[in-house]
Amino acid sequence: MLVPGLVLPLHIFEPRYRQLVADLQALPEADREFVVVAIRDGREVGADGARALFDVGTVTSVREISPLDDGRFDIVTVGTRRVRIGELDTSLPYLQATVTDLPEESGGDTEPLAAAVAEQFVKYRSMFTDDDGSSLPDDPRVLSYLVAAAVVIDLPQRQDLLAAFTDADRLRAELAFLRRETSLIAALPSLPAVDLVRDEPSPN
Repeated sequence: MLVPGLVLPLHIFEPRYRQLVADLQALPEADREFVVVAIRDGREVGADGARALFDVGTVTSVREISPLDDGRFDIVTVGTRRVRIGELDTSLPYLQATVTDLPEESGGDTEPLAAAVAEQFVKYRSMFTDDDGSSLPDDPRVLSYLVAAAVVIDLPQRQDLLAAFTDADRLRAELAFLRRETSLIAALPSLPAVDLVRDEPSPN
């Protein structure tokens, strides 16, 4: 799952995604976009493949394409906006879909909520890293998406944060989660496998 504002580097090696990148290269640079949407049921590869997708994804803009000699690509993208997935089109090797942009609304005065989320997020992160939180963004919307991407949480819950109707809804859900998690972690005698949050993700 991708959130707006997040940089997403990708190593492209599957034939269908090589075709996607080749098709993107044929477009003007400003139009080189595709949608990242999480799989609800199934898997990315294999005989059965993806059987169902979540209905909200994120448009990502391609900022850099580096072709490799064997036909693979390294690309750098950044999430730009949320969309609702409509009708799927399977006529090409990669999935296409009709999409509808989702509005970004504050949902009220989000400054106090954002301050509370930032405070709890610093406490939460201090249990895993030495980061003091000094680099957190001031913008409530940007903060809400950063927290949605950074917390250790199950995919359906992370997807709910992405799909929240307003910034305030997202921040309230994050505040409740952070308060609960920091209380639970503080009560544990040990934190098994906390190094997992520092590991680089697999390119697969």
